[in-house]
Amino acid sequence: MYQVALSLIPGIGNLLSRQLITYFGTAEAVFSANKKKLLNIPGIGHKIASGILKQSVLHRAENILRQCEAADVRILHFTDTAYPYRLNQLYDAPALLYFKGNADLNPRKTISIVGTRRVTGYGQAITEKIVSELRSHDATIISGLAYGVDHIAHVQALRVGLPTLAVIAGGVRHIYPAMHIKTANKMTGKGGILTEYEPDIVPEAHFFPERNRIIAGMSDAVIIVESAKKGGALITAEYANNYNREVFAVPGQIGQYYSEGCNHLIKSHKARIYTSVADIEYILNWAKPETENNAVCDRSEELSIPERKIVEVLRKNVEGVLIDDMSWKTQIPLNQLASHLLNLEFRGHIKALPGKKFLLKS
Repeated sequence: MYQVALSLIPGIGNLLSRQLITYFGTAEAVFSANKKKLLNIPGIGHKIASGILKQSVLHRAENILRQCEAADVRILHFTDTAYPYRLNQLYDAPALLYFKGNADLNPRKTISIVGTRRVTGYGQAITEKIVSELRSHDATIISGLAYGVDHIAHVQALRVGLPTLAVIAGGVRHIYPAMHIKTANKMTGKGGILTEYEPDIVPEAHFFPERNRIIAGMSDAVIIVESAKKGGALITAEYANNYNREVFAVPGQIGQYYSEGCNHLIKSHKARIYTSVADIEYILNWAKPETENNAVCDRSEELSIPERKIVEVLRKNVEGVLIDDMSWKTQIPLNQLASHLLNLEFRGHIKALPGKKFLLKS
């Protein structure tokens, strides 16, 4: 309840919420602090401190908890082990997420597929082909449940049996567009709906670019399928580049309006060209399915969630990571992190270097 209440106070964004919990230890301890102690925290003024001390915010949080229970929605705080570790590496990650479904939010492989709402026949065929080719990797497909490419990616994932996540720009009781509610309901049985907004929040225009950062942050790579020169898909690509995620763009016919965005991304070196799943395998160093089934998959299954977080960070930083940086990127406290690193080293997954630096063994 206290974690939800903290998110309701005006002026407390995701970063300040994390700072408060880091300082006080728990969200409950934040609400137990007196005003003088609150004012000692950088970024906390009299207005925010007064908001924390109001009991009304706790009553609102209780109502939200009841809404979530009624809608079968899980609340995930950034300190929870089930919180997506890919997001926890980001400076602007949501402090709180609302999730409806049964998907693993920390799968071994994730791909986001986004694009224009006015998809062409070519775009539809390519989107379906991409998803079908990713079936051999059991990748989780992520998109935004919008018209066009997004919806096609979700539907095709359900068709071929892949888990699929929709990141939406409102609460789970307000699926947008409404005509995709049926698809959303199917996804909760093989994937889920993810959002940073409480169940009763109605989507607003500025929520859509904000949710695009979650789509980008949750992915190992983002694939853009058809886009005009401006659009939400390009915003997602920009976030992905800022987060050091791989970006791929499907090339389109010269002169076609909904190919201009993808072609420009490739031309300006903001995206790699996508021609087949082999491009993903090569760039992300994904073993081909027949090889992976014999070795890599078995080794990964041995790992706990914290260990998987560590391995994922090291996979993206081939030159190694200092232990302090690792703690920040995985959101694992240093005292716990040292134990996990030692276990991984003993089992031959990682190598310790001088200066408390660690490297993933090939």
